[in-house]
Amino acid sequence: MFPRIYFLTLFVFLASQALAKTLTVCEQCEFTDLSTAIDQAQKGDTVFVKAGKYTSKAISITKPIVLLGEKGAILDGMSDSYVLRLLADSITVSGFEIRNSGRSFTKDYAAIYTFGISNFQILNNQISGSFFAILIEKSKKGLIRGNKVVGTATHEDQAGNGIHMWHAQEIRVEDNEVSGMRDGIYLEFVDQSQIIDNYTHQNVRYGLHFMFSNHDEYVNNVFQNNGAGVAVMFSKWIRMEKNKFIDNWGTASYGLLLKEIYDGEVLNNTFQENTMGIYVDGSTRVNYIGNTFKQNGWAIKISGGCYANDFIQNNFLGNSFDLSYNSKMNDNSFDGNFWSSYSGYDLDKDGTGDLPFRPVKLFSYIVNRTPETIVLLRSLFVDLINFSEKVSPAFTPDELVDHSPSMKQFQ
Repeated sequence: MFPRIYFLTLFVFLASQALAKTLTVCEQCEFTDLSTAIDQAQKGDTVFVKAGKYTSKAISITKPIVLLGEKGAILDGMSDSYVLRLLADSITVSGFEIRNSGRSFTKDYAAIYTFGISNFQILNNQISGSFFAILIEKSKKGLIRGNKVVGTATHEDQAGNGIHMWHAQEIRVEDNEVSGMRDGIYLEFVDQSQIIDNYTHQNVRYGLHFMFSNHDEYVNNVFQNNGAGVAVMFSKWIRMEKNKFIDNWGTASYGLLLKEIYDGEVLNNTFQENTMGIYVDGSTRVNYIGNTFKQNGWAIKISGGCYANDFIQNNFLGNSFDLSYNSKMNDNSFDGNFWSSYSGYDLDKDGTGDLPFRPVKLFSYIVNRTPETIVLLRSLFVDLINFSEKVSPAFTPDELVDHSPSMKQFQ
């Protein structure tokens, strides 16, 4: 029985493959118009578009096909509406230069738009001049890989987001580059998804933005020179690992914002030359392990409502302020970290400082209340008040101490 079923299944598969065909689009081909080729295509067919410029105004794909572009194949939306609308399962769009979706303050026009589909792939496209580049709504089990999005926005109202996902599940966003948009990558109500190996830079607001999304991870991405690096808000079970948050500067900028986050992990990331490495507000049970904070204004700034967080084996290297705290109460653990400003000793040579280290300085408390005092940062006066607070803490949390500071930087 088993061999008969196996061979029958194999026969059906091979027959379906044999029936699938390729429809070619070009000026001299049977199909000169992209819409006509897509209309004529059957389930499983490939529409191959040769190099050239093709008008593409809100073309809807309502069957599982592969839309494949030769190098130099350009789809131009003529600044009218959507460029491509993917409205069926198992669609692949790959290899195109896509330009000029419409712009609107009432509709989210996009170069590539999906709604209510699954098992889709958006691969190796270059997108420019579009309001939203890739817009995913109520879709699942998709792959967005190898795309390059270039925008020209200088203000938030000039563009939508590069890769925008809303009410989606099991989406993998990998090896994309996004610049010049409002947010590079945006997730809202997106669960069980991965953001991996992307480069988002020079976006107006955030490189990556999470809202109300759970059980997600972003790994090995670079967020550089954005309005702010990453904002993760009102979400649970987010893993943030091996990312680089670099050169995110501004009066209210940060590498990473955590707002109302629970049960997350911030592991082995690099925060370098940001106004604030991490700004934490109302976040609980988050583990910060193996991160490096280098030459930031503030390495970590903690606001209220943060409980049961652990900071372990992190490197704090040459930051203006390693830690800022707005409360005298502390329910978080800071043990076993390396602090470049630690001046203690290790007489028993066990690799751990013999004296505890207080990472919160009185001057950071003063600057939080009176920002203008930052001009005194390098003065002797600051050294004196920090020393006095270290000897007899009155304003900083008395129990916020690293009891086992590392003498060596973690690799």
